[in-house]
Amino acid sequence: MLRIERILCPVDFSEPSARAYDSAQSLARNYQARLFLQHVVDFILPSYAYYADAVYISELFQTIRDGARKQLQAFAKSHTRNGVQPECVVQEGAVTDSIFSFAAAHKVDLIVIGTHGLKGGDRAALGSVTEKVLRKACCPVLVSRKPGNTVVAPDGGQCSIQLRRIIFCTDFSDPARRALEYALSVVAEYDAEITLLHVLADVQSLANIKEEIATATKQLDKLIPPQRGKAAKIKTLVRIGRAYEQIIQHASETQADLLIMAVRGRNALDLAVFGSTTYRAILLGSCSVLAVHV
Repeated sequence: MLRIERILCPVDFSEPSARAYDSAQSLARNYQARLFLQHVVDFILPSYAYYADAVYISELFQTIRDGARKQLQAFAKSHTRNGVQPECVVQEGAVTDSIFSFAAAHKVDLIVIGTHGLKGGDRAALGSVTEKVLRKACCPVLVSRKPGNTVVAPDGGQCSIQLRRIIFCTDFSDPARRALEYALSVVAEYDAEITLLHVLADVQSLANIKEEIATATKQLDKLIPPQRGKAAKIKTLVRIGRAYEQIIQHASETQADLLIMAVRGRNALDLAVFGSTTYRAILLGSCSVLAVHV
């Protein structure tokens, strides 16, 4: 079974990053993974900085560094749930470059990040850092959104994010098969329900609909591990229409907690291909999305 051993959660102390940290903690607890809580200080000097006193700039930067460390520690203290011990990291530099360099140096298995976006078609809605991470990351990226329902822990306290209903979207490609490993792993860790979803986007004639649905259903059935069988918690579904619209609609109808989708290589979510199914599902949907880069 696939394992997630190191999780990176970059935060900027905003509400979206606090939600992302909740998701990261939940995953770290379930996988018993190391959790890195990262904040990046990006010093941007104006072109006329050489007029400023070097000692003053040095003192200013040190004050900012100290403030960032204190704020990250305070953020961790106020948002960390029982049983989780994050490793707090403050770095300096360009935000996305720092995220990628840390992820590579520590062999991070998963990046969990929030989005400042609102529902709608604005390409900037996800936030520039989130978009860059989605485009360039070498590991899976979980874009965390606000959960639809509050989950209460068995002891009556507030629990971190629980994943109860998961949708795995597949086009039967090799990248999708790789992403399925992550889907089945998450399902096993959370004892969640999963729907294997395929969307028929190019149905040529109404006369062939039943045949195409039957063929796609058989392909979905083959994805179910033999040891699991078609248990009550594994469902298959074929829908017809535009892929991203059907995915978002089904997620809304079932109040899904997580979508899992494959991304074909780095730069696959570049803004030049804004029409991609994965990108639109992330941008326009209302639940969290795990984008698996393969």
